[in-house]
Amino acid sequence: MIRKNGNYKKEVKVNMRGGEGSVTIEKFWEPGEELKSKNRLFAKLTLMPGSSIGFHKHENEEEVFVVLQGTAEADDNGEKVFLEKGDTILTGEGKGHSIKSVGKDNLQLLAVISCY
Repeated sequence: MIRKNGNYKKEVKVNMRGGEGSVTIEKFWEPGEELKSKNRLFAKLTLMPGSSIGFHKHENEEEVFVVLQGTAEADDNGEKVFLEKGDTILTGEGKGHSIKSVGKDNLQLLAVISCY
């Protein structure tokens, strides 16, 4: 199955998980419909400068972010770090994270949430 760039289901979330601004979510494939694996999300997230996803924890799942573009400030379960293109962050069972676009360009992330 192939889906061309620009043909992804898009949604915009404002103040996602208590964060600031908006996050555009482009879902590559729909879990449970197109994806048969135990993934809850497989998407590209775009955050404009200053936008963020608020701190939240993951239970019975893990989330991976891969920075595709831009600069992020992440809270990795209490540790503040800066992430740039090619960097990744893994948040697993009972741990939490937040992420904010802090550069002059939009922050783009590949986001995958897998359930146990």
